[in-house]
Amino acid sequence: MKGYKKKVCLIVLICMIAIFAGSFLIYTQQYYRADATALAALESDERVVVSGTDYGWFFDGPSESDALIFYPGAKVEETAYAPLLHLLAEQGMDVCLVKMPFRLAFFGIDKADRLLSEYNYENWYIGGHSLGGAMAAAYAADHGDQLAGVALLAAYATKELDDRLAVSVIYGSQDGVLNMEKVSEGEQYLPETAVTCVLDGGNHAQFGNYGRQKGDGDAFISAEEQQRQTVEIIIENKREVG
Repeated sequence: MKGYKKKVCLIVLICMIAIFAGSFLIYTQQYYRADATALAALESDERVVVSGTDYGWFFDGPSESDALIFYPGAKVEETAYAPLLHLLAEQGMDVCLVKMPFRLAFFGIDKADRLLSEYNYENWYIGGHSLGGAMAAAYAADHGDQLAGVALLAAYATKELDDRLAVSVIYGSQDGVLNMEKVSEGEQYLPETAVTCVLDGGNHAQFGNYGRQKGDGDAFISAEEQQRQTVEIIIENKREVG
């Protein structure tokens, strides 16, 4: 009888694991996809060479000293951020766009380790959008001595960031997804020199190009304008190490 009960318990456990795994797989396969504008921004031009890599994408612009490691938002195809990152590289900060396991940065928080050792830049920055930004901030909290700054797009810090980091917190006035209580709580972890910018008319999704996001507010500026302002803020706030 005991053996029978053990077999039943084992079968139930296996069924539960299978159901959980199946549900998780279905959940992760429902994600926001890059639009045509984003795909076009993956093409190289006279200012930026874009190349696919085994970690994601590399946007190689005119900079020889500054680079950003970018973590995408949850359940967003990483290439949706190509227009923003192409422009950033064009304006003087090369970018390593990281593809995350299951499109959730929570599972790839330490992926920056490899990039910091693989490329030779004087000033490294890390950033991301939404969950990607929160995970980038968590990484920066533990690796502040290797970084020059952090860019949080519709995101917040949950651990203390080094005072020497150039931190930019950027979100749209129409953002209907970002938890503003978490943003307020995260202010205690930011350096006194951190720059917080609210983009008038911007929303949550327009940092990327993947269409409308559930629960988001209506933007009254274009994605192109929101991204232009974002790049301008990041470039203006960058600071050399030391």
